[in-house]
Amino acid sequence: MTEATVGRARREAASERVMTFEDNRLASDLYGQYDQNLALIEQRLGVEASARGNHVTLRGAPDACAGAAEVLDSLYQRLVRGQQISLGDVDGAIRVATELPDHQDILPGLSALAQVSTRKRTVTARTPRQDAYLRALAESDLVFSVGPAGTGKTYLAVAFAASLLERGLVDRLILSRPAVEAGERLGFLPGDMREKVDPYLRPLYDALYDMMPADRVERGLQNGIVEIAPLAFMRGRTLSHAVVILDEAQNCTPMQMKMFLTRLGEGSKMIITGDPSQVDLPSGQKSGLAEATRLLAGVEGISEVAFGEADVVRHPLVQRIVKAYDAAERQARGPDGDSRARPAGGDTDGS
Repeated sequence: MTEATVGRARREAASERVMTFEDNRLASDLYGQYDQNLALIEQRLGVEASARGNHVTLRGAPDACAGAAEVLDSLYQRLVRGQQISLGDVDGAIRVATELPDHQDILPGLSALAQVSTRKRTVTARTPRQDAYLRALAESDLVFSVGPAGTGKTYLAVAFAASLLERGLVDRLILSRPAVEAGERLGFLPGDMREKVDPYLRPLYDALYDMMPADRVERGLQNGIVEIAPLAFMRGRTLSHAVVILDEAQNCTPMQMKMFLTRLGEGSKMIITGDPSQVDLPSGQKSGLAEATRLLAGVEGISEVAFGEADVVRHPLVQRIVKAYDAAERQARGPDGDSRARPAGGDTDGS
């Protein structure tokens, strides 16, 4: 086949599609600054996207053009609803569009991705697993979320909790984390209880301030509507009409995990997040998260969502870092699956 014949075949296989958006201002927001959103769609989906006014012309393989059109339409509909979109939202929409054929069992479609909204922000699922996570949070009273850093485990949990709190569906938001680095003995640290545990709960604070106005967060902390508590101080309590989040749960012992799970009271939801690959417990100590997910698998009312490296939604380099560490751990385990070495370090950013 000659080069000319190949070129002609490629042109015949390519398609062209023109999309028109009614609102010119929203169309400009859709394209992004200096058309950066369109550039990302071109790069990731292998199409050519040229904008002129409120018209976008897509050229490329038919399937690629259809995917790009679906991405653009779903993002435009968000803008119509008054939401803002970032480059990360564009990346998330592209991820889901390209993975839809392989996830028809868990995804209703790109235009129906799960969302959670507060007065300050609306967050939309950026991967099929995030979509499943948000739906599990809405349907189950106890949800385990496990997986590597950067998959949105903690951020989406806090967003969901803040949404319930703002709508008056719960009375309190309780955030907890095991203070493994201080051995749960916080007395030597200066300040009151909040100041003592702040270093360990900073990722939860960051997500909370991202979802709610700062003054509302501060008032909530002062009047007890938002409570920050280390895991060690949960014993003996019954947590009713609240959303309770336990972050970094891989650093709980089995006894601590059982104690925490049995705090669940009437009208409450409990969300437990952790990364099984980053356990900071003393050598030989079992992780309560691993035991709990094994023992409670299949129990009615309990859901587990397991994220993987493909769900990392931070800087693209983070995904490659997670992949490299996972490969090293698999090699360290050897062909028989026994772990001879474990990568050190804990996730300090809240996943």
